[in-house]
Amino acid sequence: MRAAFLWASLLWVSMPGVLMPATAQALSLQGEMVQGGLLQGRLQPGQRVYLGERALQTDAQGRFVVALDRDAPATLSLRLETPQADAGPNTEQPSEVFHYEIAPREYQIQRIEGVARKYVAPDPEQVARSRREARKVGAARRAQRKQNDFFNGFIWPVTGPITGVFGSQRVYNGEPRRPHYGVDVARPTGTPVVAPASGLVTLAEPDLYFSGGTLIIDHGHGLSSTFLHLSKLLVEVGQQVVQGEVVAEIGETGRVTGAHLDWRMNWTGGGRSVRFDPQLLVTPMDELIAAAAAAAAHNAKRDRAHADAHQHPGSRPAPAMGGGDN
Repeated sequence: MRAAFLWASLLWVSMPGVLMPATAQALSLQGEMVQGGLLQGRLQPGQRVYLGERALQTDAQGRFVVALDRDAPATLSLRLETPQADAGPNTEQPSEVFHYEIAPREYQIQRIEGVARKYVAPDPEQVARSRREARKVGAARRAQRKQNDFFNGFIWPVTGPITGVFGSQRVYNGEPRRPHYGVDVARPTGTPVVAPASGLVTLAEPDLYFSGGTLIIDHGHGLSSTFLHLSKLLVEVGQQVVQGEVVAEIGETGRVTGAHLDWRMNWTGGGRSVRFDPQLLVTPMDELIAAAAAAAAHNAKRDRAHADAHQHPGSRPAPAMGGGDN
């Protein structure tokens, strides 16, 4: 997982009528405390954590996640409840509320020209179709499975130039539209797409109106990945996939101007669908591309040396000579 997935600092702990500094028992979170971030925490046995009135799902190790959307407020509040073993069934359990500061982000304005008019101003029939499809997509994202393989981290589903980022304001043919909630990676049609983490396929649709070929993988705890504009789907609904498995191919279906992958992530564990930034979970793309280029250069140099050795089998390298004192 991205190196920046660090422990976030706690601002304060509030109890009825009291403000007190954080202690060693404070509820610490891992992740980037910014709009669009994904945070991870861990509880002690028996504890429960609430976002508003909703208890968050935890695994056997007490781990849980909470996502922050594009325009998350400046403060995140979580309530930690620690049940007492000797308390009666109707006894109110002691709890503490923890508040965390969320850093704001500035978002780009992305202007896209050449989009077909039917996708910018769809007719009533197309609007009705897109709404039906949106309900289907929403249902596929609302799974609350206990799978927790995603705690091992995420990888890019494809590598290549990033052409669109999370949160950017989209302007199609000069007309402002909703923000972009994914990250776009430009690659040719047919490029393989892999699962960024293990999970269960909950939607596999070859031709949705706006998103074209669309695939959703549920990673557990309300987390899901959605892939848009695919040319080919290689998995089916109900199929379990593992991280790195090829699940689809890039295309240019739906509302697009060229072949690319639009990767989106959602979290529904807090009672509503929160869109967050996939880039905050993975190694920066420029580092991956630089590493791949360095590896390719190393392999090319090795291959040339191997070829030269076969062309001149009797040659031996000159011995290295020292040029200074001990």
